[in-house]
Amino acid sequence: MPTNTSRSALGPRRRSEAWRRLSEEHFDVLVVGGGVVGTGSAVDAATRGLSVALVEARDFAAGTSSRSSKMFHGGLRYLEQLDFGLVAEALHERELSMSTLAPHLVRPLKFLFPLTRRFWERPYMAAGFVLYDVMGGAKSVPPQKHYTRAGALRVAPGLREDAVIGGIRYWDTLVDDARHTLTLARTAAKHGAVVANSTQVVGYLRDGERVTGVRVRDAETGRETDVRASVVLNAAGVWTDQLQRMLGEEGGFTVRASKGVHIVVDSDRVDSDAALILRTEKSVLFVIPWGEYWILGTTDTDWQLDLAHPAATAADIEYILGHVNSVLTTPIGREDVRGVYAGLRPLLSGGADSTAKLSREHAVMTVAPGAVVVAGGKYTTYRVMAADAVDAAVAELGEAADPVPASTTERIPLLGADGFPAMVNRVDRLADRYEIREEQVRHLLDRYGSLLEDVLDLAAGRPDLLEPLEGADRYLRVEVVHAAVAEAALHLEDVLVRRTRISMEYQHSGVVCAREVAELMAGALDWDDERTEREVALYGRRVAAEQASQVTDSDDAADAYLKTVPEAREFLAEARFDPASAEPVMEPLGEN
Repeated sequence: MPTNTSRSALGPRRRSEAWRRLSEEHFDVLVVGGGVVGTGSAVDAATRGLSVALVEARDFAAGTSSRSSKMFHGGLRYLEQLDFGLVAEALHERELSMSTLAPHLVRPLKFLFPLTRRFWERPYMAAGFVLYDVMGGAKSVPPQKHYTRAGALRVAPGLREDAVIGGIRYWDTLVDDARHTLTLARTAAKHGAVVANSTQVVGYLRDGERVTGVRVRDAETGRETDVRASVVLNAAGVWTDQLQRMLGEEGGFTVRASKGVHIVVDSDRVDSDAALILRTEKSVLFVIPWGEYWILGTTDTDWQLDLAHPAATAADIEYILGHVNSVLTTPIGREDVRGVYAGLRPLLSGGADSTAKLSREHAVMTVAPGAVVVAGGKYTTYRVMAADAVDAAVAELGEAADPVPASTTERIPLLGADGFPAMVNRVDRLADRYEIREEQVRHLLDRYGSLLEDVLDLAAGRPDLLEPLEGADRYLRVEVVHAAVAEAALHLEDVLVRRTRISMEYQHSGVVCAREVAELMAGALDWDDERTEREVALYGRRVAAEQASQVTDSDDAADAYLKTVPEAREFLAEARFDPASAEPVMEPLGEN
């Protein structure tokens, strides 16, 4: 079995060691939740010199942190809500990630804001963009630039002439959210944190009123153990309230889930040299370039059903297409949709009826001695949220603890950032060394940064691993092996949905290459033939259920389809599974 022995590698051996340490050691801080805020909190606490453990019930970034609009953005629309503090904070964090912390994952992205109203809209929006630039939007990127109608159409020829009277160019950034969150988890491990996914909290431990740890269950095997910690930090996102109920303590806020749906179309469906931001009756809608595709979204509706698998409906898809098609010369049809994904925003409840009006500010609260909760916020400001949460945890350690330094994460690059610019300058040499194409090297650099050689070195003596996956030729076979031995991938879904983006970038959603990927994982994780068959069959059922949900008319109907497919982490641990009976919940919906 290939191995990766680096301190940051999260493979099977490291997971076994993590479970031993969870059972035997006492930690200063135990973080619950493997999304961007949880992994960011683990990095923050570990780099302050604290002993840290991080547990995630499913997979890193399995929830909100893999289903965003793929941007580190300042939140331009929050200027209209006069939330200047949030915008300034987000712009500072955007600049920091783009220039220092994660330049391999967070990249500049040019936007065009089409103007549609005469007289008042240009000066109104110009004032907003000036604030955006002054607050930090124009550092590593240029300031705003104004266009006439002709100028705007040169930037975006696909816009209808009668749908635009001018435009304003500005800049934000693009990020692969799932890879960024995974990189945070590995960065925390590098700095000494014990990190374990598929590790679910099933109860809290207490000594009188004080919380002293949690009981966890291994979702892969069913084993349980107690984890002792001075402070338990709840960073569970949309699952925050569930953990609070388990603890039996009420916080000063609740978290409501807002569903955001995105669709993916081929790059030739939108003729534009810049991303687009469009006004809607509720908020804004983004049209974002993503490699050979465009991501279009998002919606903003209340969701009170299954938190693990929010479902997109036909109505969600038509809402997005309707708004985009209102400004395009060549409409995008339902048959052009390559992929669909839905995520949930964890919004702090403020008593508003609409999720669009709930707070995107974050909150940190000590809900019981030894128990801290952090919730709300934006993906872009994860580092600030993490620092505030760890500050609260440090306060709970008490005067008897050694002095704990302030947060240092503003100066600590994530894995893959060190040496990244130098590797960009060596693309041709790297391509020659590993005998792959330069565009393949660039794609790998954008995913792994300076860890690229760790990935490719796993193919030593195995030239077949440097071949593309069948049906997903932008990804090399070696990336699957690396996901299993270094990136904590335990299931086929982990690779097809989050370690790669095959599930949303290809119309087959990964079904075509599922067996090849499963067989590569089998070699790295010692799966037998039965386990491999289980993974392939269950993934096929999941894809079919998602396709079925996307032609329904209501959230309830869409949710019902997804509930027919069991969770891989629980179902595959049971020996009673019969691959021959694992038929999809319905026939796949063909090419649409």
